[in-house]
Amino acid sequence: MKHKQKIVFMGTPDFAVPSLKALNNDYEVLLVVTQPDRPKGRGRKVVYPPVKEAAIELGYEIIQPVSVNTIEFYGKVAALCPDFFVVIAYGHILPKNILAIPRKGAVNLHASLLPKYRGPAPIQWAIINREKKTGITAMLMDEGLDTGDILLRSEINISSKDTFSMLHDRLSLEASGLLIKTLSGMETNTIKPIPQDNSLATYAPLLKKNNGHINWSKSAEEIEAFIRGINPWPGAFTMNGDKRLKIFDADVISSITREIPGTVVGETREHLFVATAKGILSINEIQEESGKRHYIKEYLCGCNIASGTVLG
Repeated sequence: MKHKQKIVFMGTPDFAVPSLKALNNDYEVLLVVTQPDRPKGRGRKVVYPPVKEAAIELGYEIIQPVSVNTIEFYGKVAALCPDFFVVIAYGHILPKNILAIPRKGAVNLHASLLPKYRGPAPIQWAIINREKKTGITAMLMDEGLDTGDILLRSEINISSKDTFSMLHDRLSLEASGLLIKTLSGMETNTIKPIPQDNSLATYAPLLKKNNGHINWSKSAEEIEAFIRGINPWPGAFTMNGDKRLKIFDADVISSITREIPGTVVGETREHLFVATAKGILSINEIQEESGKRHYIKEYLCGCNIASGTVLG
């Protein structure tokens, strides 16, 4: 009977769950390491990380260290003598002494075609920057941030209507398949690690809530991609006076306008057209702060925005 490779799995958000589940049949998951439970939402109710919920369902042992830089954490993991670490969106950089524990190496899956888009928000920035393709990279971890040698990569196309959530879900499933291929190839020594070309590296910085503010001085195409790239988080918004308007979906209209960027043009009860530095943006879905999300026709029935209004 074939010996099941022993895995310590480290991950936290939804993105890592399909990969954890993919290991269930053919690998022995000794331990699942995830971030501590945290308060969430307006009620600040403490919730489990998605990986913890999946691990409970699968019956795995779970630990949630505040820090990985402790003697206790090192001793716990080292005593298990794992063959591999599998690390997917865990949220901590692992120090050298921890990375040295697994017998065959620490494998990390990252949601970009490395060395492009290293960092915490590769999916969002690939859409914002209007990339035509992205993918998953399996790498052998080192002490840097997404700098390890490449093991395998898998490409997928980015469609003209992909939002962050849509692309996130496709890449999450893609990662689970690539993980099994990677571990299998490492077991049989059929994968040769390839160093990354650091001269081609780009960085995908974390997005925060206020990063969603729309800059109307960009082109309609840039703004439309920006809206998709941060839907649902942190969410694109603009200001109508003191009202924050969240925008979920828009279309580019190539019409030429000489209006100041951000100006509402062509007043209508069914459409909201906004001038940009190049082209016009037609807003499809909108939401006032603390209000409901509406298709634009529904919204304009009760909240008319007059032509000439400048959004900021």
